[in-house]
Amino acid sequence: MSGAGSTWAKNLTYSAVELVEPEGLEQLAEVMSSAQRVRLLGSRHSFNRIADTTGTMVGLGRLPVDVSVDSDRQRARVEGGAAYGEVARRLHEQGWGLHAMASLPHITVAGAVATDTHGSGDGIPSLAEGVAAVEIVTTEGRQVRLERGEEDFGGAVVSLGTLGAVVALELDVEPTYDVAQTVYEGLTWDAVAADLDAVTGLGTSVSVFTDWADADAPHQVWVKQRTDSTGGDPRALGLTAADGQRHMMRDGPGERCTRQGGVPGPWLDRLPHFRLDFVPSNGAEVQSEWLLPRSRAGEAIDALRGLADALGPLTQACEMRSVAAGQQWLGLTQGEDCVAFHFTWSPDQRAVEALIQEVEAGLTPLGARPHWGKLFDERALARRIEELYPQRGRMLELAARLDPRGALRNDYLERVGL
Repeated sequence: MSGAGSTWAKNLTYSAVELVEPEGLEQLAEVMSSAQRVRLLGSRHSFNRIADTTGTMVGLGRLPVDVSVDSDRQRARVEGGAAYGEVARRLHEQGWGLHAMASLPHITVAGAVATDTHGSGDGIPSLAEGVAAVEIVTTEGRQVRLERGEEDFGGAVVSLGTLGAVVALELDVEPTYDVAQTVYEGLTWDAVAADLDAVTGLGTSVSVFTDWADADAPHQVWVKQRTDSTGGDPRALGLTAADGQRHMMRDGPGERCTRQGGVPGPWLDRLPHFRLDFVPSNGAEVQSEWLLPRSRAGEAIDALRGLADALGPLTQACEMRSVAAGQQWLGLTQGEDCVAFHFTWSPDQRAVEALIQEVEAGLTPLGARPHWGKLFDERALARRIEELYPQRGRMLELAARLDPRGALRNDYLERVGL
């Protein structure tokens, strides 16, 4: 087809002259090896030009989807272009589960892990840490497999699309389990800063939501608790359970969110914030996210509270949650437990980009790393890239080895120093 269209949020139109969606690996290898410039396109749920190219975009959505489990090794082989929600459904039907899910089940497996997209929880690392192997079709048309334990594996998963088309991945799985989700109200930021462990320890996965209309108090705390374990006591923090189904945006439709009210259900129907059978929003938004060391969480909260008057008019929802340490060369956690601050902004991108400068002025000194697929100051990151990602040199060498003619390079990678 002609052209590649736009991002999911329609905040930018891709520059690619064509979008090709192969129906088999032979056709994919031919496209990858013949295109002068090429990038991979997932669910379009990015807000910058990480997936963009002036040449050919390749989508993997037409490749056959199969989810097969090796019970002895507790691994599942899945196609890279499959959505996490579909993979989760098939795993659950076979009696298996994943350690985490992102808030949105509609995103593709390959695209999510390539940008280090994550779930949350004090003991739960990003989705990328649950990948045991990747299978890649390179720009030379070769098929390459990289597995956990091999020397180059640290750069294979969070690759930003620099290595080739990730056609399949092996994911760690565990026996399926149930989760109960409850939304609470009545938290204050002072309580979060005073005892972060008590807040994030309320459940298996905990999200604190605010729209910065009130600089002193978030308006919701979403607690997702595995039924085979126990969490903290919300009463100790003065919290009360919400009296009905909630959306993280005050006027958002609660029916689009996964079941709340403490009703147990399968992990795939509770760990994401949004139901797979609903479009999560109308796309009238842009997003940013920064991850920083957990030890700096109180300082980050103070910095953002100081910007509340500026944040409020542009913030639809801001979410704070915890993510456990990871080992990926370009991973956002870099060997230390982190907190993440995610912003769903109103779709005034020029105003948002100006405000991002102020947010980063407060968070950058705390060691913040921006999410690779969302809005941030790309050139400012390039100035800090060696400090934030000590394995950058190894990543560049691996990318040059698998893509020797540089067909996967684009302007985004140049701007961020990669």
